[in-house]
Amino acid sequence: MSEKKNYSAITPQIREYTERCIKNNIIEPSLYQKYEVNRGLRDLNGNGVLTGLTEISEVKAKEIIDGEAVPCRGELYYRGYDVKKLVGGIADDGRFGFEEIAYLLLLGNLPTAEQLTDFKRLLGEYRSLPNSFTRDVIMKAPSANIMNSLARSVLTMYSYDTNAEDLSLENVLRQNLQLIATMPMLSIYAYQANNYYNKGHNSFFIHDPDPALSTAENILMMLRPDKKYTETEAHVLDIALILHAEHGGGNNLSFTTHVVTSSGTDTYSAIAAALCSLKGPKHGGSNIKVSGMFEDIKSHIRDWEDDDEIRAYLIKLLNKEAFDRAGLIYGIGHAIYSVSDPRAEVLEQYLSALAGEKGMERELMLYSKIEKLAPEVISERKKMYKGVSANIDFFSGLVYQMLGIPDELFTPLFAIARVAGWGAHRMEELINGNKIIRPAYKAVAPRRDYISLADR
Repeated sequence: MSEKKNYSAITPQIREYTERCIKNNIIEPSLYQKYEVNRGLRDLNGNGVLTGLTEISEVKAKEIIDGEAVPCRGELYYRGYDVKKLVGGIADDGRFGFEEIAYLLLLGNLPTAEQLTDFKRLLGEYRSLPNSFTRDVIMKAPSANIMNSLARSVLTMYSYDTNAEDLSLENVLRQNLQLIATMPMLSIYAYQANNYYNKGHNSFFIHDPDPALSTAENILMMLRPDKKYTETEAHVLDIALILHAEHGGGNNLSFTTHVVTSSGTDTYSAIAAALCSLKGPKHGGSNIKVSGMFEDIKSHIRDWEDDDEIRAYLIKLLNKEAFDRAGLIYGIGHAIYSVSDPRAEVLEQYLSALAGEKGMERELMLYSKIEKLAPEVISERKKMYKGVSANIDFFSGLVYQMLGIPDELFTPLFAIARVAGWGAHRMEELINGNKIIRPAYKAVAPRRDYISLADR
């Protein structure tokens, strides 16, 4: 029997090739200033390069006063509606709102009661996977990172769709709705498969979703062996889904969706591309880092009420002397917001009830202290072009911990919510776009003469 080949091995030849690759790909940093290139499509003040127009959502972090941009409290709008008022209205009624927000983002208006009932009924009908999909796709070769399983599942859905390539708006909208409905199943089933096949857990259970339940309720029901959850748990998770559903047209995810859609590709490829963008730790993985950082904080700080001890630890984080030694306080700061992140403000409002139910009041107190102290420490120690404040990842990781959601599902939960926004951006690009998005890159390599193979 032949020896099993290790396809993951890094061989000496690969190391040698890597060294050559690095040597021949370093671009002199001064060239970016010379050619006025904004790396990351943002200037030093965090202003994005204008690449498109959108009606789907808006992020506001500055006001123009006497001709100058001045940081202000962050605001987020979905189709012109303040997200704080959307969440407030839904919470005041004591109902679940993610489905209503998905309707708003995709169709452009808030639904009437009758329209919302019909929309939720349709999503309920779409909450099922093709025959044998779980066995043939999700359970085979499960990935340790659920985002990879999720992207593969979405791409494979193409094979089960007889109209996969049809770019008519009716067909694309149908595909978007089906992905919104099935994303929780694809995520949670992938998590269960990884636990059983890769981690050696003794049990493997698959709960079918309930068409009558909300997305938040179904997530908790499918994830837990006993299917049980409290109203408080489900409502806080619903609010988190609403806050993650969309975030302006200039973020990496929305831009990816527009760029890939502009090529004329199918819906499954476009959404898979957005998933791959979200997987990156600079984007969707931040709340996992926040969670890990706080576990480290709790194990190294003796008195959680001692501001001086907390401040000393935060300084160690910035000095690369603690946690992962990256020099970062995760969850503090945002590419756009400086004074405040409205999503973090909203989510924080609903944490007290959940913390009380879970007996985690001390953890919430510690988070609140660090939320206050971290910006002070950062401003004292770092050169800053704008202020910093807690972002939504700072609190979402705590919410998921309180709900007993495993770290592996933190980023997939982001995807479960954001697929509504991705669908809206895809529709917007198909309706308004008529050209492939093609940014420019300045070539800076020197010209070279060809040398024959014998003379190299």
